[in-house]
Amino acid sequence: MLIRKPADIPSSEITPPEVWRARRTFIQGAALGVGAAALAPLGAVASTYPRPGEDEPLTPREFVTGYNNFYEFGTDKGDPAAHAHRLRTRPWSVVVDGECARPGEISIEDMLSGFDQQERIYRLRCVEAWAMVIPWVGFPLGELLARFEPTSRARYVAFETLFDPEQMPGQRRQVLDWPYREGLRIDEAMHPLTLLATGLYGETLPNQNGAPLRLVVPWKYGFKSIKSIVRIRFTAEQPPATWNRMQPDEYGFYANVNPAVDHPRWSQKSHRMIGDGWLAKRRETLPFNGYAEEVAGLYAGMDLRRFY
Repeated sequence: MLIRKPADIPSSEITPPEVWRARRTFIQGAALGVGAAALAPLGAVASTYPRPGEDEPLTPREFVTGYNNFYEFGTDKGDPAAHAHRLRTRPWSVVVDGECARPGEISIEDMLSGFDQQERIYRLRCVEAWAMVIPWVGFPLGELLARFEPTSRARYVAFETLFDPEQMPGQRRQVLDWPYREGLRIDEAMHPLTLLATGLYGETLPNQNGAPLRLVVPWKYGFKSIKSIVRIRFTAEQPPATWNRMQPDEYGFYANVNPAVDHPRWSQKSHRMIGDGWLAKRRETLPFNGYAEEVAGLYAGMDLRRFY
């Protein structure tokens, strides 16, 4: 399926095909080691999404991997990079169950070998009014979900992060209701932009970024993109979502990027780009994070101020 570009990225900035052909020289297969030191190039990655324009370069890798919200390892932005080496990402499998005809379990190795890994350069917009531009590697979530044959009763998809306080020291404190949970409507989950990420910058996903498997939904605030997933469940009812349950007035279930709906404690009309510096000019935030052409139709007729 052709993945179209956001309207504000000129077609002249699409990465030339010869660049992506060169990238296919990556070593075949992902690293089977443990921890952040086990990063290795991913195999045969094809790009299906254009690069941002010159006014929106990729966020430097050191910021992408060093400035994170991953409360399982601590609440400071640098805590995940400092502590995520404890996480053992092999063996790893994901249980898929609920309202589906073929419930089961799938290993990360089967996901890496069974689905074409693609590079998708997406904007990441945090609810805290900062943003990055990240070259993810992964595959459409919908391709995985289809293998388990969701039934007509499956209206939502629920996700759950690993709960293991030994490996994730942040879980020893009740800063959140562990394990972390999130959810999407099934049409959002099946949308071709919704990605299961297995890497970034052409390498295996670092632990602090949600290894070995995380969700990426580029038109929603970053807290929807749950990390280190161990369970996916099809449900008939709207599933619980961690931040929405804790502070529903501040964090909606839908969490679509919307500059017209401010957070109760700050504006969402603009954001700073990580790596630009604190004194740099803030950027205008676009509806659906710039992906309105692709996804606005999912919410036709909805009051987006009420269903935020």
